[in-house]
Amino acid sequence: MSPTIRRAVIPAAGLGSRLLPLTKAIPKEMLPVGDKPVVEHTVRELVNSGITDITIVVSGGKSLIQDHFRPNPALVEQLRSDGRTAYADAVEEVAELALRGHITYLDQHGPYGNGTPVLNAARSFGDEPVLVLWPDDVFVAEVPRAQQLVRAYEQTGCPVLALLPMDPAESQRYGVPVVKEDLGDGQLRITGLVEKPHPDKAPSAYAAIGGYVITPGIVDELREQTRRWHEAARKGRPVGEIYLTDAINAYAAGRAVYGQVIQGTWYDTGNPADYLVAQVAHALAHPEYGPVLRDLVRRLDGPAPTGHTVGGES
Repeated sequence: MSPTIRRAVIPAAGLGSRLLPLTKAIPKEMLPVGDKPVVEHTVRELVNSGITDITIVVSGGKSLIQDHFRPNPALVEQLRSDGRTAYADAVEEVAELALRGHITYLDQHGPYGNGTPVLNAARSFGDEPVLVLWPDDVFVAEVPRAQQLVRAYEQTGCPVLALLPMDPAESQRYGVPVVKEDLGDGQLRITGLVEKPHPDKAPSAYAAIGGYVITPGIVDELREQTRRWHEAARKGRPVGEIYLTDAINAYAAGRAVYGQVIQGTWYDTGNPADYLVAQVAHALAHPEYGPVLRDLVRRLDGPAPTGHTVGGES
């Protein structure tokens, strides 16, 4: 059996431009979904899936991520002295989570694109497979998405992409895999990815969403992409971005790559509408907040009583 995956990379150097001006001063990874920032949901998913070495690749202005996971004994002591034990325990638990995940931070350097942070972190991978998860995704699943990907890798020994069924009319939002064979239990052999195809050109009814197991061969493809990028830049030719999906696509042209259809619900928090959906869904599922939110919706849908404003006294 292939070795259990113990490393993961979280690329967190993006600008969050789709959420501006909200993300002008606050990293998008630190926006809350429920009572946790999005990046904490990702870290918890990884730790709960057995990952013991997490690299978060950051850029300037992302120090709040480190501050969130850093121990704060003075705050804990103050809370305990005030009798606010539950809050003190919660603060300590986040620092313990970072310790369990052995979180380290790395500054991103190189061409723009989501493949660059993976390549930045690759020097510590050796020959090991690595999980890559984006920090603006929240998955709600009985078995964590990361654990489902690890299991698929252990069965195949090959790179794995997280997939979800999609409405073909939305194919232009996603990378769509070219499916060679359906192996059952949600596992698909794929031979490539088509980026944002027109619905008439979509090669399958699946979308590649934020989750990957990558192997040294994928890293080699990223290195080759980056070499060509620098060569083109030196010659003054137009250059694009370094994309992880391009490296996977190149690798899949001649070697085995698999997709795993994830069992669970995906919330993308990278744009305003989807971020609001994630917030509402999390609140509705909460035993304390759910009834409050449902009551608010009922009041908003019905006629407001005379002299009364929603959420307060007249």
